[in-house]
Amino acid sequence: MDLNSASTVVLQVLTQATSQDTAVLKPAEEQLKQWETQPGFYSVLLNIFTNHTLDINVRWLAVLYFKNGIDRYWRRVAPHALSEEEKSTLRAGLITNFNEPINQIATQIAVLIAKVARLDCPRQWPELIPTLIESVKVQDDLRQHRALLTFYHVTKTLASKRLAADRKLFYDLASGIYSFACSLWNHHTDTFLQQVSSGNEAAVLSSLERTLLSLKVLRKLTVNGFVEPHKNMEVMGFLHGIFERLKQFLECSRSIGTDNICRDRLEKTIILFTKVLLDFLDQHPFSFTPLIQRSLEFSVSYVFTEVGEGVTFERFIVQCMNLIKMIVKNYAYKPSKNFEDSSPETLEAHKIKMAFFTYPTLTEICRRLVSHYFLLTEEELTMWEEDPEGFMEETGGDSWKYSLRPCTEVLFIDIFHEYNQTLTPVLLEMMQTLQGPTNVEDMNALLIKDAVYNAVGLAAYELFDSVDFDQWFKNQLLPELQVIHNRYKPLRRRVIWLIGQWISVKFKSDLRPMLYEAICNLLQDQDLVVRIETATTLKLTVDDFEFRTDQFLPYLETMFTLLFQLLQQVTECDTKMHVLHVLSCVIERVNMQIRPYVGCLVQYLPLLWKQSEEHNMLRCAILTTLIHLVQGLGADSKNLYPFLLPVIQLSTDVSQPPHVYLLEDGLELWLVTLENSPCITPELLRIFQNMSPLLELSSESLRTCFKIINGYIFLSSTEFLQTYAVGLCQSFCELLNEITTEGQVQVLKVVENALKVNPVLSPQMFQPILPCVFRGIIEGERYPVVMSTYLGVMGRVLLQNTSFFSSLLNEMAHKFNQEMDQLLGNMIEMWVDRMDNITQPERRKLSALALLSLLPSDNSVIQDKFCGIINISVEGLHDVMTEDPETGTYKDCMLMSHLEEPKVTEDEEPPTEQDKRKKMLALKDPVHTVSLQQFIYEKLKAQQELLGEQGFQSLMETVDTEIVTQLQEFLQGF
Repeated sequence: MDLNSASTVVLQVLTQATSQDTAVLKPAEEQLKQWETQPGFYSVLLNIFTNHTLDINVRWLAVLYFKNGIDRYWRRVAPHALSEEEKSTLRAGLITNFNEPINQIATQIAVLIAKVARLDCPRQWPELIPTLIESVKVQDDLRQHRALLTFYHVTKTLASKRLAADRKLFYDLASGIYSFACSLWNHHTDTFLQQVSSGNEAAVLSSLERTLLSLKVLRKLTVNGFVEPHKNMEVMGFLHGIFERLKQFLECSRSIGTDNICRDRLEKTIILFTKVLLDFLDQHPFSFTPLIQRSLEFSVSYVFTEVGEGVTFERFIVQCMNLIKMIVKNYAYKPSKNFEDSSPETLEAHKIKMAFFTYPTLTEICRRLVSHYFLLTEEELTMWEEDPEGFMEETGGDSWKYSLRPCTEVLFIDIFHEYNQTLTPVLLEMMQTLQGPTNVEDMNALLIKDAVYNAVGLAAYELFDSVDFDQWFKNQLLPELQVIHNRYKPLRRRVIWLIGQWISVKFKSDLRPMLYEAICNLLQDQDLVVRIETATTLKLTVDDFEFRTDQFLPYLETMFTLLFQLLQQVTECDTKMHVLHVLSCVIERVNMQIRPYVGCLVQYLPLLWKQSEEHNMLRCAILTTLIHLVQGLGADSKNLYPFLLPVIQLSTDVSQPPHVYLLEDGLELWLVTLENSPCITPELLRIFQNMSPLLELSSESLRTCFKIINGYIFLSSTEFLQTYAVGLCQSFCELLNEITTEGQVQVLKVVENALKVNPVLSPQMFQPILPCVFRGIIEGERYPVVMSTYLGVMGRVLLQNTSFFSSLLNEMAHKFNQEMDQLLGNMIEMWVDRMDNITQPERRKLSALALLSLLPSDNSVIQDKFCGIINISVEGLHDVMTEDPETGTYKDCMLMSHLEEPKVTEDEEPPTEQDKRKKMLALKDPVHTVSLQQFIYEKLKAQQELLGEQGFQSLMETVDTEIVTQLQEFLQGF
């Protein structure tokens, strides 16, 4: 591509590509795509985006195309890779001028230079770093800033490389430029501190921007640039100097306004200081040891004393708390139980920690956390009133890294766990001072009690032996739940939350009815926050392993009704999801007992589903609720089909975008719907059209897909197979060539189930798969679990559809170019040889029945294999025969003579409709209806009649005498 002639054309097409008119835009994009692989195209782009007189949008697009081209065509091994000559020209052009006036374009140029550096620096681009270092020294503000911005992105990218050779290169780079980076940072920092008092906001902002960028460079060099950073004096000097710099910057915040861009940049720089310390601690815990004392002193003084008043801000407090938390929890600083086994570095760090966390320090931290940071703020109380659901989301979050309240709670838990012997008496003393009711007029006292109860809930596991929670619940907490004054609502909410924290720790089962009574009352509270919190505690209660349905049932109707009302009242998606999860838990635990109460929910869910069209996570919650509803309703779930089946249809249709979110739960709902369906319906059968694309996905959902296919086979094998078997068989044939051994077994089990349910129709429907099974047996499939399934499939065909087996044998004889008898003999021989592959007793008995079904026979091949058939039969007898101690006779333990409805205990799930279908099927299955003992006797008698006494005796002489003896013992009485 000639640069001069092409520039005008490319510029014109780029201009068209910025158009809002798709008729202009699309052809331009197509043309640019074609040019991507043309030599010289990226040189033209470089000329365009470095030409400051052109339209900004055009230059922006040129940068993006250039950047994308690096990913695709810069590597030498890439298809249509750029030539080395062009790359050399481009590298030189990229660092000729650092004078881009537009910030966004400058950032993109810096990023694309970094992308090239990742591939070419330092070997093919040794001049990059020296050029950047020289450029950041210039006096021109714009050039200096752009060079520094590029320096940062290059350093960041090189630091992220993980191969050993790349890391060695970065170590060498860091050693070579660390001194310069430090002096650069110090220079810009000092300049900023001098300019703060000048009042020149533009100058302050400019120097602060450079300070921030140079600190970002230093962060990457310090954290990623040294194997043993504690041995480098400059690195440790920089880290020790951070604390003084932090103090200076925090003091600067007094003179910079609270609401301007300078303030924002200042806070970002302060946070970056703390990130350097946190990253260094994370990557080099032992190198951090000399910084432990200073870090703790600094953080504790600013967060837990008056030193921080007026200068700290929320994100800084969070970072300081994270620093304390990481030091407290760091495994590198925890000695082994046997101190002598610990490394000297660990013991040194532990010693520093122990010396710092004295009783007075720990007590002050604990009291300050509870009495200051745990207190609900004015803003939170206002939010409670104005946006209760938003309040629950804010205060109930778990993003401890970035939000102050969760962060303080996590720090409290970690410190209390680490130093519980010291802190337990402190917290117990705080509890003791708060006995009895609190004056509703004293808001401060109410908030203090709320904070202390919060601490007792968070420390529940640590306080197990120190608090008689059952007595406290009856004497203190329960009465507090009954105070209905509006000002007492923070305590009502906190107490019910507190009980939820203790439920799984220490709560006597006998007290649960009292708790359920309280929950019923609180679910009618005037305050929405109290009701939502109560629903959470109810979920924890029914989820607990000590939950007893009999205790819960008297309150079920009231609770379910009130939860449903809450679900209707709340408006936020997250809250609706939360309440739905509570309802799901209740339905799951009480199962069929829910039936009388779900009418209102069943009527509401279609409306909620429609309203949640844009909220896929809420729809997932609805699917989960439907799963438990269907399980609870059993066969009655058929009444839900007008709503339920379209939901399943949408959730499992891979051509619909929502399937990405809904598929897993949608498949589970599909499965439980089939398992609980009393009969097939045209609509339920039609949904199976979704299955073929799902099988093509070969995803982790395959196992559920196979269960669904089995569900259809058990539900209505004839209609299902006549409608879908051809397509299903084709999918299975493709799958068998692609999936794992386990997946192959799942496919074959489906075929086996179909043969079991419908032995007449199934062999014809799955005919294309059966030759593969036959071949696998003849050739001695090496995976035992696959071979076992092959024999299970063939056993069903041989035993239950003899005519089809004959035609299959004839077909395979043609394929193998062998006589049918010879092939049959080979199959029986392999079957006998691989009998040990079969571990399931049902399949072992099936094998015996199947091979015995070949008798009586005057076929010489079958008579030749007679010994093996008898061996398998006797093995089968050993598997299934149990001795009756009263009569001393043997009986087949697999026989099912009548349909017994098993008694279901409270802990067991009641049988589904599919369970009943399987039981009915078992009553027709030869494995469960034919006595193996009697079958052997009849087959041997028929063989004897066919051959005569002498011929039969000759045949029996081919069997081992020990086997014959065992056979005679089993057949006594016949």
